Amino acid sequence: MLDSFYLDPNAVTGPDPLGILMVAVIAYFCGCFNGAVIVSKYILRDDVRNHGSGNAGLTNFYRTFGGPLTFVVILCDVLKAVVAVLLGGWLLGTVAGANGYAANERISSMWALFGEYWAALFCLLGHMFPCMFHFKGGKGIAVAVGCLFVTFGWVGACLELLIFIVLVVATKRVSIGSIAAALSCPFFSLYYFWGDWIAVALCTLAGLTVVWAHRENIKRLRAGTESRIGDKKKA
Repeated sequence: MLDSFYLDPNAVTGPDPLGILMVAVIAYFCGCFNGAVIVSKYILRDDVRNHGSGNAGLTNFYRTFGGPLTFVVILCDVLKAVVAVLLGGWLLGTVAGANGYAANERISSMWALFGEYWAALFCLLGHMFPCMFHFKGGKGIAVAVGCLFVTFGWVGACLELLIFIVLVVATKRVSIGSIAAALSCPFFSLYYFWGDWIAVALCTLAGLTVVWAHRENIKRLRAGTESRIGDKKKA
């Protein structure tokens, strides 16, 4: 188990802190590659942050511009997450083995799992707070989907998407589906990674970060003023 591996003083250690920091930095800058900002500002020549809610996310982009370029934004955000998570798992898993720290495949796979979740968290942070866009990014839903396809596999990711789609269709509010899907992540991680408490903790933190990014939506939901699909109001 990943937690016992960390806490056992007699256990073989893994990658040094510099390697862990390197994964965080790489994943963060992958997250900074914001599809909504890049497509709107450099292709449409009309920054999405100047419209609607001012959020540099998928929902605001779709409500502002619509059209097939929305799928380009989705593809950018999902792919950057997949790249960041795969790279994080590969770097920490490979570094652990290459340096002779991982005495067996089990320990190496534990570091790879940690690397995936560590990278997922920082990719989300990069998407939400991109340094090159004045720390004004999106809310991380498409990024989270990309992360889940790697960490949970396609079945878990599709179940998360199903939760999102059912609630969006039922309520006509994207934010409700997004928040519910984010809140369900810790429970899925308990199923997939029971005993690997650091992985579960990182997944929980990532899910709560997405919920926190929707704090204004939560306020509007409580006030009954949250936009529905088809509205030209704030996303």
